[in-house]
Amino acid sequence: MKICIVNSNYYKIISKNLLKGALNELKKNNYNNVDVKTVSGAFEIPNVISKNIKMYDAFIALGCIIKGQTDHYYFISNAVSLGLMNLSIQSKKPIGFGILTCKNLKQAKYRAQISKKNKGKEVATGIISILQNR
Repeated sequence: MKICIVNSNYYKIISKNLLKGALNELKKNNYNNVDVKTVSGAFEIPNVISKNIKMYDAFIALGCIIKGQTDHYYFISNAVSLGLMNLSIQSKKPIGFGILTCKNLKQAKYRAQISKKNKGKEVATGIISILQNR
């Protein structure tokens, strides 16, 4: 099985921890054929997955969108989640949604902590369960 992780590094400390959690979980379960592609923001993730959809068996999307003072948060969160859902349905390939949508940086840091409930690890676990049940 070949897996691609597309990781938005807009919030570098968050993305680093999400990626580490996902990679650790995949490696622990003997999924070693993993490529990581880095993008600047979450909005770019669906495009990169779309361009690579035929090359991989599964994808993990990692990133963080933090609510600010404008409606930008809602537009980006909605566009990314719908884009990934549509890609998964059309391609019939699993795409794990590991994009944090948080009210503030403190909340995002907590959800990305390796020693806590790391969202990257959680999404990798979900992808593994899908791949094992094919």
